[in-house]
This record gives sequence, C-alpha cells and structure tokens, in this order.
Amino acid sequence: MKQLTHNDIKNKQQKFPVTIVCDAIRTPENIGMCFRISESFGVQKIYFHENSPSIENRKVINTARNTINQIEHETYTDFNKVIQQLKLEGNTIIGIEITDKSIDIQDFKFNSYEKIVLLLGSERSGINNIDLTDTSIAIPMYGRNSSINVIHSLAITLYEVTNQLKAKNNTSN
Repeated sequence: MKQLTHNDIKNKQQKFPVTIVCDAIRTPENIGMCFRISESFGVQKIYFHENSPSIENRKVINTARNTINQIEHETYTDFNKVIQQLKLEGNTIIGIEITDKSIDIQDFKFNSYEKIVLLLGSERSGINNIDLTDTSIAIPMYGRNSSINVIHSLAITLYEVTNQLKAKNNTSN
C-alpha cells in the first residue's frame, strides 16, 4: 500500500445543483472550511452574511487553502431577501438544524429536488428565521451532546447529498 499525494490524485470534478447560505457565521476558520468543504463536494455557490469574516481575513485564507478562487461566492446584507430570491429561482431551502420537525439526514430524499440550498445557522443561535426553510434535516447523535460544529454538519450533509445526487445521475445515464 502506498499513500498518495495530491499530485497522484485526479478527482472526477463535477458540480452539483447545491448552494450554501451561511446565516451570520462569525468564526473565520468556519468560513475558510466552508470554502474548502464546499469546493471538495462540487457546490455551485456560497452566500455569506456581510458581518461574517471577510475573505481577506488571514485565518479564512489559511483555512480555505486556495479554494476561495475556485468556488463562486457572494456577500448578502438581508437574509430574508436572499432566501426569497433563491426560492424564486426554484431552490428548495433545507435548514441543517435540530427542530421538532427535522428529518434524519439518512431518511431525507435529496435526489427528489432539482436545486438545493443548504442553510447553515450561526454558531450560537442557529438559523435566524427557521420559518423561511422548506424543511429541516438533522444528523442523529448517539452521545450526550446534541449538536456538532456547523462545518462538520455541512461536511456530513454534503457527503449524503452528493452520494444521492451521484446515484441519481448514474441511474439516469
């Protein structure tokens, strides 16, 4: 067995109809990792709130590891307005949030939707206006803690989303 380097690996690069909206995430490392994880999973675009750390922030840059220029991104000022616009464009808004109506991630049929927006809440208070979502999903926890870091939740969710969408694409070819 030989451990491979970045130069040895040639990923099948593709984009999925997935957009990320970050609702007032404040930690620079989380912003940087959002870029890195989203690029790795073929996300089309990321929206960040204007009060989130800037892409010029040293910690954002270091954590993103050259992915800032590889994925489309935009800053917004009005959360409600950006969500309404994304809905008008035919997106289904899915909150990654623990609610009384959340569906376990492995039971959610992401491949039933044409265009998906994954909505991430802030580290402290979650999603600003949960009523704007079409639905919410949650990652089952088996320890005492009821939640994990917002970017870890994104990574787990994108893994599930892309697996389902990739399988859908394979059966339709």
